[in-house]
Amino acid sequence: MSTAMQYISTRGGSNAPALNFTDTVLAGLAPDGGLYLPQTYPKFTNDQWQKMADLSYAELAATIMHPFVGNDFTMAELQILADKSYQNFNPDGEIAPIKQLDDGLFLLELFHGPTLAFKDFALQFLGHLFDAILQKQQRKLTIIGATSGDTGSAAINAFADKDNIDIFMLHPKGKISPIQEAQMTSILSNNVYNIALEGSFDDCQDSVKALFNDAVFRERTQLSAVNSINWARIMAQIVYYAYAILNLGCKPIAVAVPSGNFGNIFAAWVAKQMGLPIEKLIIGSNENDILTRTVRSGIMATKNVVATISPSMDIQISSNFERLLFELTQRDAKQVTSMMQQLRQDGTLTLPANCQQALQDLFAAESFSDAHIIQKIADYHTKTGEIIDPHSMIGVAAGTIHQGDLPVLAVSTAHPAKFAETIARALNMSASQTNQLLPAHLQDLATRPQKSITMPYNIDGIKNYILASGKS
Repeated sequence: MSTAMQYISTRGGSNAPALNFTDTVLAGLAPDGGLYLPQTYPKFTNDQWQKMADLSYAELAATIMHPFVGNDFTMAELQILADKSYQNFNPDGEIAPIKQLDDGLFLLELFHGPTLAFKDFALQFLGHLFDAILQKQQRKLTIIGATSGDTGSAAINAFADKDNIDIFMLHPKGKISPIQEAQMTSILSNNVYNIALEGSFDDCQDSVKALFNDAVFRERTQLSAVNSINWARIMAQIVYYAYAILNLGCKPIAVAVPSGNFGNIFAAWVAKQMGLPIEKLIIGSNENDILTRTVRSGIMATKNVVATISPSMDIQISSNFERLLFELTQRDAKQVTSMMQQLRQDGTLTLPANCQQALQDLFAAESFSDAHIIQKIADYHTKTGEIIDPHSMIGVAAGTIHQGDLPVLAVSTAHPAKFAETIARALNMSASQTNQLLPAHLQDLATRPQKSITMPYNIDGIKNYILASGKS
């Protein structure tokens, strides 16, 4: 299935021609402000999927990703990258274990990577991929990203000490968990720069987009992205859905995902396009329920961000939803551009009736209060003995509501120790007890030296800091 795969922008701008895989990865965001998608989705037959059931995780990753990579990497080269990417996952067990919580309800644990979050699956691969590309091209790169918690620590872990890369990560000051912050800021590598932005995650994300839209700055710094706006992130996330579904017999299933920026559940949508039997996609939201409201009403309307016990989902602008919009409109780039401009101008986007129907035919959505999720964490601990973090519990809770006749695969996105205060509150545990939940290699995390800079939400200030600090 190796071909010269091409990637196109969701906005179809004349300044955003189709790119090959390597150039798409390096670009991150398209010059017209759109997001890249493959011109076609590779498909596997049911027999082909069944034959993959006995592959290791790394072997499955290389098999699934190779059609997207096309001629840019050989299968052998891709296999080496995949082997490197997943060698440090859960050395004493499975890379992505599946636990049964109830009849027809399964939990896919995606927190057994280096930073205890599902982001490791894509970002460990992306780190090795970038390194391989830059070594081939003998060039340097500046990476900038925004994080509501887990992306930052996973990206920094993946890119620390890479000779050809400087990485700048923006997080909303005081609005991520202490463990998430410590995981980022305790990596003291000379190529890592942490910026605590005085604002929300959406402000961080807007800052990144503004820097990418500055053509002069982008060229001068050789800018690239590791947020889920980068197609390679989505591509790598497809793999764990395939791995889980194959392990469950490759039968029709619903997938329930706690969703903020929409990248994780969009990867499940792509997995469906590739031939996996995903019959329903279930979105779980916290009180920042823009995705739930959009699915139900067909209107995407932003509100102020509310701080919750699931901070990685405290988002109002779900960037990857644009990719789904592109597909819902039958890849009408002009229509997508118009809708995204409308959202930017007045905070509201209205789906055409046919798009709304297509959305509701495949997606279901629920939102939950903090109090409800805390109670659910306690209930499931009593029932199953499992300790489930607040984000993952949102996925479980949404999945049980929409289970119907299909088995549900709920995605567990983070280790419960990353949200120790919430776990302690839900299960009446002491701080010392919750600290014991951390793996041994992170027990001293809170006492490690940290390095970051606090900055106001000011695009020019961020730009000047990057220009003065970076070495790329």
